Order: sequence, then structure tokens, then C-alpha cells
Amino acid sequence: MRRLFSCFLLQTRPEPGLTAPRRAAFWLWNGFLMLGAALALGLLCLMLAPAQYGWELFYDYLAHPALTALNLLPPVVLMALLYGLTGRAWLAYVLTALPVLGLAAGNAYKMFFRDDPVIARDLLLLGEAGNMAGKYQLFLFGKLTAALACAVLSAALLALLARGRPLGRFRAAAAGAALTCAAALAPLYASDQLYQANANEEHINKWSVTQQYVSRGLLYPFLHSVKDAFPQPPDGYSQREAEVWLAEYEDGGIPEDKKVNIVGVMLEAFADFSQFEEIQFTQDVYAAYHALEAEGYSGSLLTNIFAGGTVNTERAFLTGVGDGDYDYRGDASSYVRWLKEQGYRTSGSHPSYNWFYNRQNVNTYLGFDAYRFTEDYFWPVYGADPVLNDEWFLPDLTQSVLEQLEEDAPLFSFSVSYQGHGPYSDNTCWWGEPEDYFTNPELDEASRYILANYLGSVKDTQKHLAQMTDAFRASDEPIVLVVFGDHKPWLGNGNSVYQALGIDFDQGTEKGFYHYWSTRYLIWANDAAKAVLGRDLTGDGPDISPCFLMNVLFQQLGWTGDAYMQAMDQCLAQLPVVHTHGAHITAGGALNAPLTPEQEELVRRFHCLGYYRTHTFAG
Repeated sequence: MRRLFSCFLLQTRPEPGLTAPRRAAFWLWNGFLMLGAALALGLLCLMLAPAQYGWELFYDYLAHPALTALNLLPPVVLMALLYGLTGRAWLAYVLTALPVLGLAAGNAYKMFFRDDPVIARDLLLLGEAGNMAGKYQLFLFGKLTAALACAVLSAALLALLARGRPLGRFRAAAAGAALTCAAALAPLYASDQLYQANANEEHINKWSVTQQYVSRGLLYPFLHSVKDAFPQPPDGYSQREAEVWLAEYEDGGIPEDKKVNIVGVMLEAFADFSQFEEIQFTQDVYAAYHALEAEGYSGSLLTNIFAGGTVNTERAFLTGVGDGDYDYRGDASSYVRWLKEQGYRTSGSHPSYNWFYNRQNVNTYLGFDAYRFTEDYFWPVYGADPVLNDEWFLPDLTQSVLEQLEEDAPLFSFSVSYQGHGPYSDNTCWWGEPEDYFTNPELDEASRYILANYLGSVKDTQKHLAQMTDAFRASDEPIVLVVFGDHKPWLGNGNSVYQALGIDFDQGTEKGFYHYWSTRYLIWANDAAKAVLGRDLTGDGPDISPCFLMNVLFQQLGWTGDAYMQAMDQCLAQLPVVHTHGAHITAGGALNAPLTPEQEELVRRFHCLGYYRTHTFAG
């Protein structure tokens, strides 16, 4: 070993007597080894990027040189910077590999569990992501094992073979060059034009946002998403112009003799699977819910999310803003706050932790007077289990609402359930046996348990929802109930159960689009509310985006909302679905039909007014 290290290429610094060519060879040797290690690290990251989509996408990356380069450059630049700061190749490699492979592993698991990649905005919710990770069973898969082994080997080889420790001025130059390179590359990674130019759609569904992301690797699309973590105004946005638009409308109000109590309930992952003819039901799982729909006003909700991201649908409903993912940090405009200004008391419940999606703070910012969570209510009342199923939650919510109705002021209550949150067990049936719900012999045992657990859950939820409506039906107080699901459920890693059933998720077709994004909404009123309003509140409603659900509710109640809602009414009339991923549905039901100039202007106003509403609070 001593003889090995006597070679000038393996010393920590070239001896003073070495010739200039040998000194150059020494530093080139170290640079070549570090470059090779950084490029190999980028390739390991690309190997992990496709997750459940397999090797085909990895080979596609390599067939697109620009795409490959955009994914390999980040670890090269980062390692050069860290080498300049530390002066040790192995340490610079380790400090580069930790975040790069950590991101790759986290992305792979999120893809396996939810078919959803890690984007930069997710880093703002690391605490919640860590807590939610405990809900899933992590596993060590082959590619990750190989990547970790390669990383450990690379670090060891660099420690053994790349031993050069440059002087301070060389290190400063290396760090400066890396920073200069990063600054020069930043506009490329942020460019939407370059992102579109590097489409890699040969082996993906181009209508799938997840697959579009994954088809570009990992480090490149992740860095491209950084700019979206900090929202930018829509093209052509002007605060003054938005104020002029809103000035076209006069804030409405609710007549005292037309005020009714509103109870909103968003059900976790609640969707109507009776639309899937592929499921061979052995019973009418949705009988109770369909009976309520027959008594009320209902339609389809085209959500912006799939199998996760609950808060997007929740806050779109509460604020009327198309993209509910905005991270509120202070008092904000919302329909909750407007109802409060109309004399309503505002409250709600969620039988889980108050930190989840930062609801404890954000719900206050949106105008709720009181909100009950696990920490301050459900845990002390119901015991150690921090999450309450609907067997307990919905009766508790019903009782709470009826008690609040004894007060003089009308009530706006909005609550979010937890039962139905994935994942669902693949080896135990919580609600009977799979045969109680369906046959489908093509499903393996794990898939049968997953699907049965979901169907058993939604059937149980309907039972307690029907009990809630019975209690409201018997009340002399006017009550309008608004119920909707936040997104389609998780059904196996990589949507395995959906795939096994043969359910069409081709988002380029109307059928596939609805299969992937749709849930249901229901507006139901007791007789006392119908008498106060002079309205029947029954029938088929339009298919809408979640941000328009409050508009539809107000229209059914005969109310005129604030100026913002009235401006959104104009868009709802022509484009009832404006999806955050670029799709739209016209009032005639056409998916992605060419827009008229008037409709294009409505879409522009829709986005600009949404930005104004989230970023400007008049108090």
C-alpha cells in the first residue's frame, strides 16, 4: 500500500520537484476521477427516476443527449463547489450524494405510493411529508440498493485514489467557477420553452402530468419546478387591472330572511366507483349515497389532484381560487370570511393533527372562528387513537352542528374527514371479505384486499352520512348540507389495482379524464331550508372545478356573493372546468375544445383574479 501511495498521482499534493507535465497530470487525474464520480451519481439518479415505469424510460433519457446533460450537470457543478469549499474529493462527493440520492429515493417512494413525483414545493412541507411517510411501509428495492452500494464504493475509491488537496487560491477558483456555472445554467433550468423542447413522450401518456415530469428525468424537472414553489404572477398580470375588473361588480349580501345554515363536509378520497363498469359488484355499494343524490342537487367535481394533495380541493372550495395549493401566511380573502361579514359564525372539525397542511394557522387566516383537531378535542374526548373514523366523527360533527344551531347567528361549518385516507391494507380486510363487494377473478389477493377495504370504507361513510341527514331532516332549523370528495383514492403502488381492473386513465379522452380526476358533489337541504329559500334544491348540476362549487351553491340558494364570486360566475357560465394542468371543459361538455377569443380572455381573467385574491388582502 505504501508503494502504491508513493505514485505521484496518489499523493495529497504534487511534490515541488515534479515537472510541469506531471503536475498537470496529477490535477487532471484528480479532476477526471471526480468528474467521473459526479457523472455516475447523476446516472444513478436517472436510474431511480422512472420508479415503477421501469427501464424503458431510462433508455429514453440516454437517447436524448440534451435531457441527459441537463440531469447530469447539477451533481457535477455541486461537487465542484463542495470540492472548492472542502478541498477533499471524497467529502465533496458524500456531501453531493446525500441530497441527490435522498431526493431520488424520496421521489421513487412517492411515485410508488401515490404516482406523484417530488417537486420543489414539497420541500416546504418536509415535516408533514416525514409524518405521512410513517403511514406507508417503506421497502428496500433493487435499484436503490444498487445505487447506495455504488455510492459507497465511489466514495471509498475517491478517498483512496483522488487524494489531491489543492491550496486555498485553487479551491477559491474552483468554487467561484462552480457558482458562475450555476448562475449561467439557472435560466436554462427555469425556461419553459426549453422544458417543452425536451419533451420525451415516446413511451408515456402525454396527458399525464406525472409521466410528463418523469419523462424528463429527476434533477432537471425538479430544478425546473423551483420557480413554481414561489408563485409568479400570470402573464400580463396587473393589480390595477384586476381591481378595475372587480369594480365592475357590486358586492352582494344575504337578506336576513334568506339566511340558512350551511354545513360543508369534504370526505377523504370519497369517489363513486359505480361509474367503473370494470368492477363486478356483488352489492349496490353506493345505494345510500345515490338515495341522497335523488333528494338533492348533484354533479361531478373535476379535481386538480389524484390520490393525495387534499388541501387543493379544500381551499379551492373555500376561496374560489383555481389552484388551492397556495401557502397562506397571513389573513386572506375567502368565502369563509365573506360569510363571517354577513353575520355567520364559522367553525369546523378535522379528526387529525392540526399541523397537517398547516390547517391550524391557515384556517384562521381564511376566517374560521373555531376549528377542532385531534390535539385539542378528539384526542382528549375519544382517547389515544389520534385519527377518528366516520363511525365516531360524523355523529360527533352532527351533534356539534345541532348544538351550535341553538345560538342566534347562522352557522357556516366546514369539516374534513379522515376515514378513506390511503394506503389500504393488502393482506387484511377491515370491512368483511372482498366477495362481499365484488368478484373480479382477475385481481390477485393483495389487489382484492385493497379494493375491498376502499369499498367497505365508502359504504360505512355513507351509512353515517345518511344518519347525519336524518338528524338534519328532523331539525326545525334550516340546514343546507354540501358534501364532496377531494380526489380519487390510492389503489396500490403505481395505481396497480386500477391497472389490474383495466380502468381507462387516458387523460387525452373524455372517459379517461373523468375516470382520473372526477369525484361527486351533493347539495342537500332539509324542509326548513327549502321553506326559507323558496327553492327545491334538486336536480342535476354541472360538472365543475372545485373553485366553482361555492358559486353553484350560492346560485342554488338564490344568493349573490361578493364581487370576486360574481366575476367567477362569468367564467363558470362558459368554462365550468378550468384545470390546473391546462385542460378545460366548456359549458357544452367538450374537453379541450378550441377556445374563442372571449373564452381565452375569461381564462386570463380567471388566473389573474385568482392571483390577486391570494396576494392582496384588503381587510
